Amino acid sequence: MKKISVVLIGAGVRGHNYTDVMLTLPEQYEVVAVAEPIESRRNDIRDKHGIPQENCFADWRPLLALGKIADLALIATMDRDHFAPAMEAISLGYDLLLEKPIGVSPEECEMITAHAEEMGTKVVICTVLRYTPLFLKIKEIIDRGRIGRIMSITHEECVGNHHHSHSFARGNWCNEGRSSFMLLQKSCHDLDLLQWLIGKKCKKVQSFGTLSYFKRENAPEGAPDYCIEGCPVKNCRYNAVDRYLHLNHEVKWAQVVVTGNMNPSSEEVEKALHTSQFGKCVYKCDNDVVDHQTVNMLFEDDITVMFNMSSFNKGGRFIHIMGTDGEIRAALDGKSPITVYDFTSWEYTNYDIKGLDGVTHGHGGGDNGIVRALYEYLNGTYTGCSIPGIRESCDNHMIAFAAEEARLTGTVVDVEEYIEAFRAKLK
Repeated sequence: MKKISVVLIGAGVRGHNYTDVMLTLPEQYEVVAVAEPIESRRNDIRDKHGIPQENCFADWRPLLALGKIADLALIATMDRDHFAPAMEAISLGYDLLLEKPIGVSPEECEMITAHAEEMGTKVVICTVLRYTPLFLKIKEIIDRGRIGRIMSITHEECVGNHHHSHSFARGNWCNEGRSSFMLLQKSCHDLDLLQWLIGKKCKKVQSFGTLSYFKRENAPEGAPDYCIEGCPVKNCRYNAVDRYLHLNHEVKWAQVVVTGNMNPSSEEVEKALHTSQFGKCVYKCDNDVVDHQTVNMLFEDDITVMFNMSSFNKGGRFIHIMGTDGEIRAALDGKSPITVYDFTSWEYTNYDIKGLDGVTHGHGGGDNGIVRALYEYLNGTYTGCSIPGIRESCDNHMIAFAAEEARLTGTVVDVEEYIEAFRAKLK
């Protein structure tokens, strides 16, 4: 099969994760160009993949101005920077691996989808939970009819209190104006996962959620704006000095984000804690995304689903699928087996999925899985069930947009009517 050549647009953590997998598959992929504004990240990709200096850019525009120089454009920029390079890359004839979300509005998602359909472009969205060994096994169990007809699902995305403080209170995704709303940026692949497991369309949504805890009125008395200035609170669980300054393997990934340097020194981290939002009191940032949210969904055939996204936990994902003949319980935590209970035999069956860590290691195998599946898909040999067409991905994003509308208006939103309404505006 053909080796796939790749241009990388956005060499942050996600861009590195996917191309690191590609680096382990030299017969399948070759990264030939990179566009990334932060020099150390750009140079790290250059050195890892042996990219000529003339193919390394601080901006995606001069890269795409070269025309189509590869088979695939991997776009892993910030959420609000997906639309323009995606549209241009599609116009040039690139296939895309596009980090979630597709775009930050229904209009952006629809325009990218329509353009890809018009051009005959293959666009794969990084809804990576579909590609994890855990959820692939659950999908197999469901499709084999082990639990009969699905009646209801409860699914939890446990963001984790420290992950929320880093990414959604202090970090790059804390402010909707700079990124996107929480349900879209963090949970669109959970909503996509649920639709994929059920195999039917979502009809109606209702949602509740707020920013309740990570805000100024909850700051301890006497807390400074920056933790490094000396907070009077002892053993604060969110103290930025304790969280970021001490160099060890557990916080190295966070220090890369804080400094922008792939190999940060203690001095660089300390400087960032004096000047960047990562050093601020977690209660005094400019965050405005919710810290907990529930979405109730009605799917075709009267299937009810409750999705709960919360930051007040250790982290991980947990699912309970209830059918007419049995039930499934599972956790993306790297430890727990999938447990199936049969109503007829009254027996439990466990399926062990080893080596998965849903919090820190490649989305429980999903990052690795999507890169491997993509190679087969682009070569026309893919026989799996995970990769959706861009239209299916777009429709599943609409669940998130409709749910946010429901949250903001306090109403139950008909998903089909919601989609028809904004598509009418585009005509």
